[in-house]
Amino acid sequence: MLRKSVKVLLSLITTIAVVLLSSPVLFAAETIPSEGAYVKVIFSVGAMIAAGFAIGVGAVGAGIGIGSIGNGASEAVGRNPGAQGKIMMTMLVGMAMAESIAIYALVISLVLLYANPYVSYFLG
Repeated sequence: MLRKSVKVLLSLITTIAVVLLSSPVLFAAETIPSEGAYVKVIFSVGAMIAAGFAIGVGAVGAGIGIGSIGNGASEAVGRNPGAQGKIMMTMLVGMAMAESIAIYALVISLVLLYANPYVSYFLG
């Protein structure tokens, strides 16, 4: 039963990875210039992949951080219910800091997609 579950999970992860990594290439194919200059397309696909990795890593990191903070706060309140107010305040500040990392990752991915500072270096 466990082997079947692992096999299904690996198949699902592989399928998702193939779809996510091939979709920018397919959408970029519509913008291929007629004179054969593929530099713009390759640069755009690279920016899309980098933006995807930026938001993915930022969201996973924030999710792990918020989960860890919630776990620690729950354990602390369970051990000492009288300190719930102080623990809750510290937990909320920690969660806000962890969530700000995800927002920074979103900003970086949007900059890579729409206001890329490296366009002038590669495309002239």
